[in-house]
Amino acid sequence: MRHYLLIDLGTGSTRAAIVRSDGKTLAMCSFFNRYYRDDAYPDAQYFLPADWEAEILRCCREVHAQCPEIRIDAVSAAGARQSIVLLDREGQAFYGLPNIDNRGREFMKALSDQPWIYECSGKWVTEDFCAAKLLGLRKKRPELYSRIGTVLSLSGHIAKIFTGLSVFEPSQACETQLYDLGTKQWSKELCAAYGVDPALLPPLINAGECVGSILPELRKEFGMAEDAIFIAGGADTQAALLQTGIKPGDIAIVAGTTAPVTALTGHKIYDQQQRVWVDANFGAKGYLVEMNPGVTGLNYQRAKDFLAPDTPYEELERLYREKKDFRCTASFTSLLFYERRSLRSGGFYMPSPFPEPLDKVDMLWAVLADSACGIYEQLWRLRDLSGHDSKYILGCGGGLRSEALCRMITDLSGLELHLKPGFEQATIFGLVALCNEALHDEIALGGDREERVYTPQENPLIRKYHRQWSRQRLAMNPT
Repeated sequence: MRHYLLIDLGTGSTRAAIVRSDGKTLAMCSFFNRYYRDDAYPDAQYFLPADWEAEILRCCREVHAQCPEIRIDAVSAAGARQSIVLLDREGQAFYGLPNIDNRGREFMKALSDQPWIYECSGKWVTEDFCAAKLLGLRKKRPELYSRIGTVLSLSGHIAKIFTGLSVFEPSQACETQLYDLGTKQWSKELCAAYGVDPALLPPLINAGECVGSILPELRKEFGMAEDAIFIAGGADTQAALLQTGIKPGDIAIVAGTTAPVTALTGHKIYDQQQRVWVDANFGAKGYLVEMNPGVTGLNYQRAKDFLAPDTPYEELERLYREKKDFRCTASFTSLLFYERRSLRSGGFYMPSPFPEPLDKVDMLWAVLADSACGIYEQLWRLRDLSGHDSKYILGCGGGLRSEALCRMITDLSGLELHLKPGFEQATIFGLVALCNEALHDEIALGGDREERVYTPQENPLIRKYHRQWSRQRLAMNPT
């Protein structure tokens, strides 16, 4: 049995885990990521890579202390998309731009009338992507921009910590909007459009390839094998999809902070109406066509923390099963993806005056139903656009721990929802599968756990909710 040290650097938190090659987690440690506001912009945030590195290594020490007898065979990492770490010319990480940073927003209009950017990168022009963040940094923080020697993804930054080498993986590179999906290389034309020097971008390496040997001091500290290596990971969404076993023709939902709905294809799709994003799959093996309702799981987590911090999730699920009607609707999902616009207004909608029997369970159920409706809206549009017509959908991510959410999605779509063992920790399981493949270990993941399957049922409540939700959300966010 092999053992891996795996790091999952997400938007809200970061985890380090020691995991066996059959998927059994032996130790795990996590911390919440810390961000800072940059007041030079209306909506800009950054992080300090040195602080994150210290926390990552602290977590690695903690998991090693929990099972000191384990010899680590390989290390790998996945990171949130649309996030980058900036290194100076001496190779020191000094500034981080996360996916929640929007410092490029005010400069997008100058680029928005260039459809070739979408055709080349698979993404429409928006402040979400790393190229826009770099543009915004150059415009208002030239003293920081002038220091840049290398740009790394989050997973690439972790590879640098463990090997001293700088590389970039395609599933992360495509999120910069500086990568040509067709040629599978950095694009000089895209770099020129955003004013980025291509020399700042390191060599590309596919997920599953060996980045290099682990630095001797870290190999010794964490009790690793003499031949321990770092295996290139990539974007957390693509790692999670690896856990689902997605194949061409499938559609999968990754329910986390947001909820990407993705279809895997063997060829690059170009949608003239720009209703989808096209992503590079792990190792540049095929393409992912994506629609996304925006923030979902984070909305539910925040609502629960505010409305019912002491109520166990299991108790809420029991109360949801008893619901026969709803007293309010909620609108907090943040994107009307197929129209390429953000939803800036949201909230709870209910009859006036304030309905007397309304309680926290009504409100939390409405937030969960908002996520289900947002996911469903992307799902049926993506099925139509991609031509994928399978009778099931795949799912993964911590958000699908909620039986209520799973049943809402299934009953709205009329499709079975399949959750493979390990779906709750899909990114970690995906990295295990990646390492097993790289080291030619064919052991099965998940042990004797069975796949969970939700079958569509007649559910007039969620369908009634969806009709009312659609009207109210659009009324609050007119075009």
